[in-house]
Amino acid sequence: DLRGNTLACDCKIKWLVEWLESTNTTVPAVFCSSPGQFEGQRIRDLTLGDFQCITTGKGPRPPVIPAPGCPDPHRRLSCPPDFVVHQVLPFQSVSAEPFTYASDLYVALAQPGASSCAILKWDYVERKLRDFDRIPAHSAVHCKPIVAQNQLYVVVAQLFGGSYIYRWDTAVDKFIKIQDIDSQKTRKPNDIEAFQIEGDWYFVIADSSKAGSTSLYRLNQNGFYSHQALHAWHRDTDVEYVENDGKPRLIISSSSQAPVIYQWNRAQKQFAPQGEVGEMLDVQMVKHFKVKRDQFLCLSRYIGDSKVVRWEGQRFIELQTLPSRGSMVMQPFLVEQRQYLALGSDFSFTHVYLWEEEKQKFVKFQELSVQAPRAFRYVPAADVQLLLAPSFKANTLVYRHVVVDLSL
Repeated sequence: DLRGNTLACDCKIKWLVEWLESTNTTVPAVFCSSPGQFEGQRIRDLTLGDFQCITTGKGPRPPVIPAPGCPDPHRRLSCPPDFVVHQVLPFQSVSAEPFTYASDLYVALAQPGASSCAILKWDYVERKLRDFDRIPAHSAVHCKPIVAQNQLYVVVAQLFGGSYIYRWDTAVDKFIKIQDIDSQKTRKPNDIEAFQIEGDWYFVIADSSKAGSTSLYRLNQNGFYSHQALHAWHRDTDVEYVENDGKPRLIISSSSQAPVIYQWNRAQKQFAPQGEVGEMLDVQMVKHFKVKRDQFLCLSRYIGDSKVVRWEGQRFIELQTLPSRGSMVMQPFLVEQRQYLALGSDFSFTHVYLWEEEKQKFVKFQELSVQAPRAFRYVPAADVQLLLAPSFKANTLVYRHVVVDLSL
């Protein structure tokens, strides 16, 4: 019997609203005293949709005024951190590439300081990444795993001494070097992207030297072979594969010009230049994400502001400018239904943003303390959602995405 009481209608009474919707018991009218938007309202008239009880962090917090940058301005609870440190990997690294092979989850990390590509395996019992194997790589900048035709390949890009391709040999349980990458074309590699087109496997390796060329390689029965030279002598910094309306495209960012778009020509089985992305110079990294049917690009810049742009059929339209002095990485990633963006910096904290569909922009969500980040990679590991943060100057961090229902 709750007659004569007025209740604080926060997440702690969500269970009561749910029970009132399902019970046949006659319950006298009970009213809300707070928060303001519910004051004087009958509890029976509330719906479960009135409660914003899914929040993040380690546990419930007392009701407070929403913190600045809280992704839901109507949320009546504080916004605790969404990403918490799950594991510290005691080494520096500059790239992270998750992959699945033989039903197991792995991560390949380029470690120039340790002269290797480290392959870590996910331990489903301990919920940790553990050492699995190492590939020698004197000055590794990217270690790209490709699982194709039941074979595991790792493309090892090095600044000095050439780049190579390794294959996992199941007969001896180790990586075997199977071929060299043309050192005349790839002089100073910076990024690798792998993809399939019409059943064929390709990878493209961006070259950041003045004398080399970003190059496309294709897999045949014996290995990967040179297929096409792209964008020579432009000091390319990053390459991104995007498929929109069934049309494969490459977007190559460069130190010397605006990002260039290439579109796949099915008849010639090659990429042809299609245009540029705006007039933005010195783009360090280009990454894409999709919301519903819309395609977006994130363009990170070391000097100047980074940009978020949207594809409008024939060109990209600028949506948002984000301060990013010292940024080498800008990575969008999706966790369940939440679209995030991690913007790293060599001079300050990493900023995590959350996409707001109604505003068509990112809002600040959280700060992460990562020294000189060079990549951010989302890794779904069974029931644990991870974010890998390789650091050029400190330990590599593994964050866990935490969601708590405060009504429970």
